[in-house]
Amino acid sequence: MRALTLRIAWFGLALLLLAPATAAPAPPSPSDGGNVLVIGRISDDPKAHYEQLKPLLDYVVPRMRDVGITEGRILMARDAQQMTSYLRRGRVDWVTETAGTGMQLQKRAGAKPLLLTERGGVSRYHSVFFVRKDSGIDSLADLKGRSIAFQSTASTSSYIVPASTLLDRGLHMEILLSPMDRPTPDSVGYVFARSELNIAAWVHKRLVDAGVFSSLDWEDERRMPAAFRPDMKVIYQTPDYPRALEMVRGDLDPKVEARLREVLLQAANDPDAREAMTLFFRTTRFMPVDAVSQQGLDRLRDGAARVREQVE
Repeated sequence: MRALTLRIAWFGLALLLLAPATAAPAPPSPSDGGNVLVIGRISDDPKAHYEQLKPLLDYVVPRMRDVGITEGRILMARDAQQMTSYLRRGRVDWVTETAGTGMQLQKRAGAKPLLLTERGGVSRYHSVFFVRKDSGIDSLADLKGRSIAFQSTASTSSYIVPASTLLDRGLHMEILLSPMDRPTPDSVGYVFARSELNIAAWVHKRLVDAGVFSSLDWEDERRMPAAFRPDMKVIYQTPDYPRALEMVRGDLDPKVEARLREVLLQAANDPDAREAMTLFFRTTRFMPVDAVSQQGLDRLRDGAARVREQVE
């Protein structure tokens, strides 16, 4: 009963957040005439994400009147499956997501990368595998028969990329019941710690043998406390990949897509956009998808597909 009540409350809040940047009570449909631009987000906190999305949407919409856009709306999805449905049905035009989730939406819904998103001055990062120095683990191969902590299935840096990395090395993976559970000798056991700080703490307390998260988290004392760092060592770092992406649905009007790209690319140089971009997940600029970034995205897309097929 409690789970049902929480689910009903979540959907009630999500419906409230469908209020547009101007006004309209329901999600748009293809019959709306193409005057509405809808930005979507996969969210476990719709209220907070609404407040992060709306200022940039309010900045963008007035600058797209020349291609017929007069309204903006926000539509939250509870997971990638629901967002896939929205994109396929034309209910969402523009999605801001991590690179890993963006590539899943490309594969499942035909969404297209529009731009790279630089957050806090960082446009690319990588995943860092780490262990205690006294663990006797020196390489990924040594993780066979050991346990590793990921953050969540939605994490690019702390699940999709590291899981695909382990698969690439021929390591079999099995989910564990808890950090206290142990894998079979020929497998890498994994658990989800829900936060980067938990990952670091579980490794430090020897609840798990290894942890993995982004290079940004490795350098952040809120995720890797200074008290833990002397006892830790890195055993592997993945190649870089884009930090975040702006995606659009595959059948979006080309004129709308081109104008949205233009507005976002110019935003970093517009003082009127500064506050909205800061609220938009600390975005410092939007960037074209270059050849190096595309290679990283291709690896992500293929790796995410392998994880879904072989691990989940």
